[in-house]
Amino acid sequence: MEETDPEGRVVLKDSSNFQLKAAYLAYLEAYDKTTDQEAKRYLNQIMIDLQYNRINYETFYRNINKFRQIDSAQCQSKSDIRSSSKSEWRAKMERMEREKRHRRK
Repeated sequence: MEETDPEGRVVLKDSSNFQLKAAYLAYLEAYDKTTDQEAKRYLNQIMIDLQYNRINYETFYRNINKFRQIDSAQCQSKSDIRSSSKSEWRAKMERMEREKRHRRK
């Protein structure tokens, strides 16, 4: 039987493995947000399977994502990136330098 804390969550055995620790934090987030006991048993099982290398990380995250709620602000930050072409950037920098030189006089 796997070791659990008083609230029924699986206890992480190897905290030196960064990937496992990150997965464990995702597991805790999902476990704490759900109230369904069957879902909690399922989350415990996939965390145990990951610790004993019965499943890989890709499978773990695919299974746990059903129970996680990702904030829309985390996903939106990727769409705000704007870029310009090299020639546009160069023209903008040249214009700024030219304006800087002429202000000094």
